[in-house]
Amino acid sequence: MSHYNFSKEARRGLKLPKRVKVHDITLRDGEQQAGIVIRKDEKIRLARALNEAGVDRIEAGMPAVSKEDAEAVKAIAHDGLSSKVFAFARCAKSDVDLALEADVDGLVMEVPSSDHIIKYAYGWPEQKAIDLSVEATAYAHEHGLYVTFFTIDSSRASFKACWKLINAVATKGHMDSLTVVDTMGVCSPQGFASLVRTLKKKVKKPLEAHCHNDFGLAVANTIAGVGEGAEVIHTTVNAIGERMGNASLEQTVMALRLLYGVKSGIKLEKLVGLSRLVEETTGQKAPVNAPIVGKNIFKTESGIITGWWAKSEAQGVPLEVFPFLPELVGHEPVEILLGKKSGRDSIFYVGEKLGLAIPENIVDSVLEKVKTTAEANKRALTKEEFIQIVQDAKS
Repeated sequence: MSHYNFSKEARRGLKLPKRVKVHDITLRDGEQQAGIVIRKDEKIRLARALNEAGVDRIEAGMPAVSKEDAEAVKAIAHDGLSSKVFAFARCAKSDVDLALEADVDGLVMEVPSSDHIIKYAYGWPEQKAIDLSVEATAYAHEHGLYVTFFTIDSSRASFKACWKLINAVATKGHMDSLTVVDTMGVCSPQGFASLVRTLKKKVKKPLEAHCHNDFGLAVANTIAGVGEGAEVIHTTVNAIGERMGNASLEQTVMALRLLYGVKSGIKLEKLVGLSRLVEETTGQKAPVNAPIVGKNIFKTESGIITGWWAKSEAQGVPLEVFPFLPELVGHEPVEILLGKKSGRDSIFYVGEKLGLAIPENIVDSVLEKVKTTAEANKRALTKEEFIQIVQDAKS
């Protein structure tokens, strides 16, 4: 890691907690990605995997969505998991009743908080949002549920309107924590930090960060929120979710741990396996170059980098070339590929690993054949192709 991350100047003003709680929303907001359907048995399997990975809270679904979703939430709540099980609900007593039937530990209770979205998207007067929120959150609390008040579109709301709603719930309804929400993914890290900082001064309850990824800033915004004292992060595995998705579980917890020194309860070695399970369940593949869990993160084709790796590996200093070790997150070991970008170091390195003796006088011809074969096929070579090229060069 870079030593600059931990310099006094870089960390000036940060209010980082020693540990964050992970509230994973893969089973709810993750499933909201267009075209994804996660069936009841699949939700249970994923919940068990999330629990095994050390997630603090699992948002199991929204019972009001469908009968099967209600059954899935209830089954997960009764599955004996260590993770707390939450449901997602509108600020409506009927939604609270469904959550009570599911026997969950807590509720994330949503309501629009920006004056314009209340007016144009919901067609409500502002007072209706306030009245519904006060009534429903108080009702949930009276029935023993932990209440996370979820302010839709708070990053675009006028602060006056948003605070009027939040303060009404805090004083007349109930909230055990407040979720600061960048619903449309339109905040900059500085903007989100400013919003969290402002609310932290006024709200005497834990703050949670829920960020969307429309500008590719969900992870950065979540971390910015943590830097201002947010204690709970909302994440999805592989960053799936509504539109462009949510803050990635794997990216956020790894960045917080290694770049900021903030711990979570996540067992990092479970991250790749969890990613693959979500891929299998949803049919949505993570990009091969996705940070942390992408299948290419520990694959190298460049001849220059291969040379670095060969020397570093031999001296037992692998972190000279990679920022963390593959096994930390459950990856396979480093793999050197042979292709268009390979160099002489690549030929010697892979040859040695395969037990092939490659004389100096044929290295250049082998390398040239490797490059032309890769170009012709538009891919890296297989081991069998490389062995054949070496055998042909020797004959």
